[in-house]
Amino acid sequence: MTTTCGFVAIVGRPNVGKSTLMNRMLGQKVSITSRRPQTTRHQVMGIKTEGEAQFIYVDTPGIHIMAKDRNKAINRFMNQAAVQALRDVDCVVFIIDRTRWSDEDQVVLQRLEHVEAPVILAVNKVDRLQDKASLLPWLEQVGARRDFAAIVPISAKHGTNVPELEVEVAKYLPESVHFFPEDQITDKSQRFLAAELVREKVMRQLGDELPYQMTVEIEEFRDEGRVVHISALILVERAGQKKILIGENGERIKNIGREARLDMERVLGAKVMLNLWVKVKRGWSDDDRALKSLGYDLD
Repeated sequence: MTTTCGFVAIVGRPNVGKSTLMNRMLGQKVSITSRRPQTTRHQVMGIKTEGEAQFIYVDTPGIHIMAKDRNKAINRFMNQAAVQALRDVDCVVFIIDRTRWSDEDQVVLQRLEHVEAPVILAVNKVDRLQDKASLLPWLEQVGARRDFAAIVPISAKHGTNVPELEVEVAKYLPESVHFFPEDQITDKSQRFLAAELVREKVMRQLGDELPYQMTVEIEEFRDEGRVVHISALILVERAGQKKILIGENGERIKNIGREARLDMERVLGAKVMLNLWVKVKRGWSDDDRALKSLGYDLD
């Protein structure tokens, strides 16, 4: 029987639901999510094998305008990572938020001008539309911006029309052997996923209080079978940020650690002993060499 396999880039501006959509399609968490823009910083691959078809989804950082306050090395890295994911893919899913069209949506559309792969437009969060009658005229209007392969209104959070979106994607998977084993769901290591889960909990708890000059580095990952020992270092850029992160009497960092540990145990299928540390590393987010040492490497 003929098998199909292809790469599908999921792109869009920050905070439109790219990671939520990929997790929904995979049926489990691979990409971290939060209400804050630019939660995703790396290309994250999610692999779904369904019968003879293998979908290799690539979640990407939100493509954003390099404004004065977002013109650091970390921002350049995220934009480059997103654009790089468009190379040699078989299909692109371009996500927008309901009936809103921003300058950053326009930037994403311009990035897609020279992409030869078919582009499917996914109009997300339609469950939150107050005026449902406005959707159809909007779909016709936005459809005039490009010759999209398909336009699918969805709710990534609730799963509405997500199977229909996958039917459209499947049309563009080329005949090929499967590149990954049937039970593999990502190319990322458990060490990477552990770091991301800690960062997710920090962003969810601190959102507006802690800017984006925060990252997580795993210093120890020791799997002893039934128990996994993990030591994670949370890097910030200023002493004041460290104080906010630790919280009064260390309560905030304890809560972050508790929530991260529970998610890690679900992902790893083992008991986790997690230790968190906070350290100030000034200027890391605007230092190309520091970024590379912390795993922000397009190679």
